[in-house]
Amino acid sequence: MNADTHPHVGAFLKARRGQLSPRECGLPETDSTRRVTGLRREEVARLAAISVDYYTRLEQGRVRASAPVLAALTQALRLDEDQQRYLYQLAGRTDPQPRRRTIQRIRPAMQRLLDQLPHTPALVLGRRLDILAWNTAATRLYTDFAVLPPSDRNYIHLLFTDPDIKNLHTNWRHDAREAVAALRMEAATNPDDPHLAHLVGALSVTDKDFRTWWAQHHVTTTAHATKHYHHPLVGHLSLDCDTWNSPDGSGQRLMLLTAQPDTSSHDALHILTTWTEETLTTDRTKELPR
Repeated sequence: MNADTHPHVGAFLKARRGQLSPRECGLPETDSTRRVTGLRREEVARLAAISVDYYTRLEQGRVRASAPVLAALTQALRLDEDQQRYLYQLAGRTDPQPRRRTIQRIRPAMQRLLDQLPHTPALVLGRRLDILAWNTAATRLYTDFAVLPPSDRNYIHLLFTDPDIKNLHTNWRHDAREAVAALRMEAATNPDDPHLAHLVGALSVTDKDFRTWWAQHHVTTTAHATKHYHHPLVGHLSLDCDTWNSPDGSGQRLMLLTAQPDTSSHDALHILTTWTEETLTTDRTKELPR
């Protein structure tokens, strides 16, 4: 690949060295007047154990940095995780450093949004299609997620292992295969996630359909579809399923199920979500293990 493909690498390196002082990097400070703000090129080269000429060509965009050089520059320029990821992306390289998996949390405002949708089943899905939050309408449609162990609150796990949820889906094979395809896309984004590997391994052992569909490598990023359910209380439901990605970079998705007005499904969904005044359990888990 031509070095000109990565013209912004040099600009980032130059900007970053301008933000550091010799003292921050363990270099001796001299009494001479510095003509540059931050580190000099030769100081960065010394810290990274590369030649000044090579580093100069990097900043000028005349060469493409190798993976070992990027690793050395990461240390020399004291880059944090986000800065390191950004540098590797600019350079067109794969960052070899495993990322610490943060606990999945939803913002209180998101839970308030769910709770203010009394007749619209809604879920917040996280990594691996973990079910992070839900509203009462979703429990009326699917199940009471609050009584499930946190490890079982996973959309695809329930789709394959819970007989009631499996029977709820009129076109289960289609819906389940699409869910597997979405999980496949997740695996491409987070291939080293041990919890994803455990989920896939467990379902591959216990379910032939999952094992077959996973091996087919079908992928999808479909954000909308129509799902057909047969609910034991209200019968047939034809619901539009839409998902929106969170803009905060968390990978969380808001999933909403709605019915077209003036249809039998709309009436049935309204009956289902107002069936009883009895308060259902609202204890929700706000975080899952890494």
